[in-house]
Order: sequence, then C-alpha cells, then structure tokens
Amino acid sequence: MEENTRLIESLLASATEYAKTSFELVKLKTLDKTTDVVSSAVPNSIFIILTATFMLFLNIGIALWLGDVFGKAFLGFFAVAAFYIVIGLFIHFFMHKKIKRLVGNYFIKCMLK
Repeated sequence: MEENTRLIESLLASATEYAKTSFELVKLKTLDKTTDVVSSAVPNSIFIILTATFMLFLNIGIALWLGDVFGKAFLGFFAVAAFYIVIGLFIHFFMHKKIKRLVGNYFIKCMLK
C-alpha cells in the first residue's frame, strides 16, 4: 500500500513538473513571437512614415506643377485627387481580395515562423 502511495506521489510530482515546464515553454514561445513581430514592425513603421512623407511632398509638387500648367493652382490639386480616386476605385474593385490575401499570408508567416 505504501509503495502505491509513493508511486502516486512520484507520478503527481512528475505531472506537476511537466505542467510547469510546459507552461514556461508556452510563455517563452509567446515572448519570442511577440518580440519578433514588434521588432520587425518598428523599422517597417519608420519606412512607411518616411515613404508617406516623401509621397506627400511629391504629390504637392505635382499638384502645384499641374496648377501652373492648367493656369489655376486648385485645378492641379483636383487633378491629383482625381488620379488617386481612380487608383483607389481600381484597387477596391479589382485588387482588394489579392491584397487581403497577401497581407493575411504575411501575418500568418510571421506568427508561424
């Protein structure tokens, strides 16, 4: 009877140790994935901000240039806005699913890496 009690206690201790180790492993894996995603998001965010700033000034320059060509500054801004609405509608109607799939696959790849 005593031997059964010792075996059960030993089994219980092993199960407890296994649970603690498994929990620690899950915590470390989660930390690794989170660190990977955040560390890659920071440089990407900086690149996106710099690219957006470049595009803003480029578009202002193009709008002012087109305004000179058309004779009125506001017409240049309307032309640039019309260009972007056409591009936006094209993306919305023809490229939306493809872009959604690409972004989804990228995030899944990052999380399963």
